[in-house]
Amino acid sequence: MKNIIKFGEDVKGYNIPVLNEREIRAAAGILFLLMFISIQAAATQGNFLLLKYAVILFLTDILIRVFINPRFSPTLIIGRWIVRNQVPEYVGAQQKKIAWIIGIIMASTMFILLVVVNSYSPITGIICFICLIFLFFESAFGICLGCKAYRIFYKEQAQYCPGEVCELKDRQDIQKTSKWQILIVLGFVLYMALTVYLFNEPFSEKPYDLFGLEKSIHAQ
Repeated sequence: MKNIIKFGEDVKGYNIPVLNEREIRAAAGILFLLMFISIQAAATQGNFLLLKYAVILFLTDILIRVFINPRFSPTLIIGRWIVRNQVPEYVGAQQKKIAWIIGIIMASTMFILLVVVNSYSPITGIICFICLIFLFFESAFGICLGCKAYRIFYKEQAQYCPGEVCELKDRQDIQKTSKWQILIVLGFVLYMALTVYLFNEPFSEKPYDLFGLEKSIHAQ
């Protein structure tokens, strides 16, 4: 029973329980895709069915992570299988627990308002938006926004953060951003803004069927 109800893995060379950041990012990517598609269906089509199922899946998965064991989380299992050939990147388990508890609070609120009460409001919209941001930053950048709350609760620096961001050290040259690179980004933003301004009207026209496949399908 002690090995079942547990948070984090004991790995040689680490003095606290850790988790594999690579499988966490993979799982976050899976959940992000699911939530994004569900939210899109609700926002554009007014169909909340998929979002309700997505909320139940999200809440159940994260409850298993926090109160039973991350090893039994379905999305983490899938994530582990996807990145099975990659070298593990170990991160402290405790800060992830704080982040996932925040996820439980948001998912529980969504479950009550959307599934139980069967309602939607700015509250559900804001929570969905925050969830997408959290999942996107985790999967795309390896940045755990929820982990930032660790210092609030424990009044100490977290250990074994992704990319060693907890360690105080100078960035290497390859990590530094020059003024020219910043100007390139600003120039690119200006370029895209001008493109939208100059070509918005012609680009708004619906493309025509190049091979006439749609007409042939309807004709049948």
